[in-house]
Amino acid sequence: MRTQRKCLGYLAVVVDDYDRAIEYYTEKLGFTLVEDTPQPGKRWVVVTPNPESDCNLLLARASNERQEGFIGNQCGGRVFLFLQTDDFWRDYNLMKSKGVKFSEAPREEEYGIVVVFEDLYGNRWDLYQNKQS
Repeated sequence: MRTQRKCLGYLAVVVDDYDRAIEYYTEKLGFTLVEDTPQPGKRWVVVTPNPESDCNLLLARASNERQEGFIGNQCGGRVFLFLQTDDFWRDYNLMKSKGVKFSEAPREEEYGIVVVFEDLYGNRWDLYQNKQS
């Protein structure tokens, strides 16, 4: 018997321009473009940090002024997304060399090492690596 599994499939990030967002997420953060399908009046654009993962970002272009007001502020200035890595220093140094804006210096916490960065739009993220058990 097959066990049904639930997971978050997509998290929508409101963007101003599909191509600019694709370039940032793939070139600066090293994500993979999974899908870019035209639809009437919009595109279905999906990127992922790990193609083997079931969790993806849906890059959703704002379609009105109200939505435009949330670009870069989807969580009211708090850290919005958490990018977990298996090699913090590799990814931190690579992202830094590609011009990713970090809000602080990396720091050690109880759970591991972490640093806050901002994406193209100002959404705040944590790049983190859990401590090895």
